[in-house]
Amino acid sequence: MNPMAAIKAYQSVQSGAAVGGAGGMDPAGGSEFGAILDGVMKGAVEQTRAAETQMSMAVQGQGSLIDVVTAVSSAEASLETVMAVRDQVIQAYQEIMRMPI
Repeated sequence: MNPMAAIKAYQSVQSGAAVGGAGGMDPAGGSEFGAILDGVMKGAVEQTRAAETQMSMAVQGQGSLIDVVTAVSSAEASLETVMAVRDQVIQAYQEIMRMPI
């Protein structure tokens, strides 16, 4: 997830909370949450593809090593973000499953 996408997601949540309280979410909060997850996943895939493109250009002698390192670092950060979100979702699910009925 690139920093600009994170900023936009944060701003949309904050502006929705300030105006209407619920942030434009349905009662279950599913559509907003799903859209955020979708955006995070698409961003991670885009970062990975950009890194692969930079690596192939460097192998062909058309790219710079600095660009490759930057792209790979960005892709790694995106993957770590996705894994952190996944871990939090799993943790929340397990907590809900432990709740008594």
